[in-house]
Amino acid sequence: MGATPIGFRAYRTASAILAPAIPLFLRRRAGRGKEDEARIHERLGIDLPPRPDGPLVWVHGASVGECIAALPLIEALLRQENRTVLVTSGTVSSAKVMQERLPPRAIHQFIPIDTPSATARFLDHWRPQIGLFVDSDMWPNLVLGAKERGVRLALVNARMSERSFGGWSWAPKTAAALLAAFDLCLAQDEEIAERFRRLGAHGVHTIGSLKADAPPLPANPAQLSALQQAIGGRPVLLAAQTHPGEDETILPVHDSLRQTIPDLLTVLVPRHIERGAEIAMLCGTRPARRRAQGELPAGDTAVYIADTMGELGLFYRLAPFAFVGGSLVRHGGQNPLEPARLDCTVLAGPHTFNFTSAYDAIFRAQGLGLVRSSTEIIEIARNLLIDRDAAKTIGARAAAAAATLGGAVAKTLTAVEQLLACDARA
Repeated sequence: MGATPIGFRAYRTASAILAPAIPLFLRRRAGRGKEDEARIHERLGIDLPPRPDGPLVWVHGASVGECIAALPLIEALLRQENRTVLVTSGTVSSAKVMQERLPPRAIHQFIPIDTPSATARFLDHWRPQIGLFVDSDMWPNLVLGAKERGVRLALVNARMSERSFGGWSWAPKTAAALLAAFDLCLAQDEEIAERFRRLGAHGVHTIGSLKADAPPLPANPAQLSALQQAIGGRPVLLAAQTHPGEDETILPVHDSLRQTIPDLLTVLVPRHIERGAEIAMLCGTRPARRRAQGELPAGDTAVYIADTMGELGLFYRLAPFAFVGGSLVRHGGQNPLEPARLDCTVLAGPHTFNFTSAYDAIFRAQGLGLVRSSTEIIEIARNLLIDRDAAKTIGARAAAAAATLGGAVAKTLTAVEQLLACDARA
């Protein structure tokens, strides 16, 4: 790998010095709900469950979105019967989702804190043949420690925003040294692939997004039926995965639409469920109910706040269209394929760089979707709420567009199996 850049040496030294304070740091985070107190030992790389015999493939995703995107790949990897998949992530919410949705012979663990000692214990215990990092959550001690132990590494579903590329460009030697640890970089689109090449990554290929191959979001039938009964025939304005600043736009949209559609119910699904109380305050005098408090919409409910985890599939099935958040603010847009797969027309703001190809394909198929202001949201939403047949037709176009973007899982699996074959021959 050549000489280690001074930045990495300084990082390694600093993380080793700070290691004794990490348990206290983790306990404080647990007190705020940011860590699972019963599983803090996993973050330290100690008291880990036994490693199963046979080949072990390690898949790492930062949080819920990355882990869910990897599920079809994990299932494909497990078609070989003697193989185990270890899935790591860093958030409590992702751990909960993985415990519910991982198939047999897949194990979830929290990713170790990136200190030399914790990462060494983790790697020496699990001894993976290959490590697949989903998107771009790369920790230096973990990545370089894995490479030193001969673990084959690949960036899959690789993504790098223009902003991240600009940041890494200020430290080209550090970026090149970190990326050189990866044997493969499987990028979501060619623009992203070129950013990785310019930073020194090897084995860069464009294969599309794993999220395009994900199955439709699930929905509990009983809960869906209860919501449908509570809502009845009321028209629904859905704003999903909203970020701070976007609810403040949607609520005036609701007010304007209620002037001509008085029984309108607006459903707000915040990207971060802890914002439920904050959104309730933003509603002011508008009658609002919160799902986190076990409430269903009542006849006089104007705004229903869906501040619970893992239920987005319910709401995409309840509404003919959805405004997808993270797009009016410069976050880059949340995943538009999730509503599109469920025949839900997609609206979004101008900031969609996280899923450029998907938004472009869906908007082209729909013939609409880009909204830059509350005025534009009102205009499109009113038409879709009044003409429900048109909304269904456009939603079907969105689903057809989403279906054309698949294939990344098969391409990723082929590349990974080739890496595993190289490892077996070594």
